[in-house]
Formats: sequence, C-alpha cells, structure tokens
Amino acid sequence: METNTVEFNQIYKENHQNVYRLALSYVAGNESMAEELTQEVFVKVWQNLDRFRGDAKASTWIYRITVNTCLMHLRKLKKENVNISQEISEDITEEASDEKEAKLTWLRACIKSLDEIGKLLMTLVLEEVPQKEIAEITGISNENVRVKVHRTKGKIFKCMTLKAKQHNNN
Repeated sequence: METNTVEFNQIYKENHQNVYRLALSYVAGNESMAEELTQEVFVKVWQNLDRFRGDAKASTWIYRITVNTCLMHLRKLKKENVNISQEISEDITEEASDEKEAKLTWLRACIKSLDEIGKLLMTLVLEEVPQKEIAEITGISNENVRVKVHRTKGKIFKCMTLKAKQHNNN
C-alpha cells in the first residue's frame, strides 16, 4: 500500500497541471469545474493504479482517463441542458488589457469554437505531447493525427485572423 501511495504522489505531482489544463479546455475556462474534474481524474487514477499495466507511459494513461472523464461530464451537462459557456463572457476581447493578453484570449476562444476532437488535439499539442502519444490517447492513427492537427491549426489561424481584423476595426 505504501508503494502505491508513493507512486500515486509522484504521478500526481508530475501530471496535475497537465490534467487541470486539459480539463480547463474542455469546460471553456471554467476553473472550478476544471478543478472538480481534475480531482475526479485523480480519484480514478488512485482507484485503478494497481490495474495500470505500464504498456504505455503513465501520462498517456492519465490523459485517456482525463479525456474520458471530461467527455462523460460534458455529455451529462448536455443531457441536463446546461451550457457551460453561459458563465463566460462572449466578448472577452474588450477585457484584454494588452495585445499579448488579447491574442491569448482570442486563441482560447478559437480553440473553444472547435469540435471535440479539435479541442483535444490542440490542447495536447499545446501541452507538447508527442504526436505518437496523441495517437495513443485519441485512438487515431499517427498519420491521421498529423493531418487533423494540420487542418485544425489552419482553422485556428483563420479564426485568429478574423478576430484580429475585428479588433482592428473597433
């Protein structure tokens, strides 16, 4: 049992921030909801630690648990007709005080506008997860991940360009 505790503590320490950021991307920046999901993920990690076979990296396993937990949560919200973006200001560009903050805000908004797989891919890319590991996490072939990431980056570029034009016109 003590070995599991030490192993869990190490896994938690190494993966907490990544899990939190991934959850945050799924709940459109809602920090309290992201923290709840992060806690739920690590409860599942603790409960299933003895089942982890080590076929993949622990981080890959934890990302998969995070993705599944977040997707289950979003499906539950959808059934309950709850819109998590209601709590988030739609016109967040006005709140940005400087250009760098504005661009970061635009990027978040552009990622938020993507479909589920696009959000997941871009979040993992921004977390600098290797492409092969992204393929394992998502269950998509390595080649297909490369193509989808390329296309998704194109969508984000178009979105960012549009937001910059809108900002410059104001």
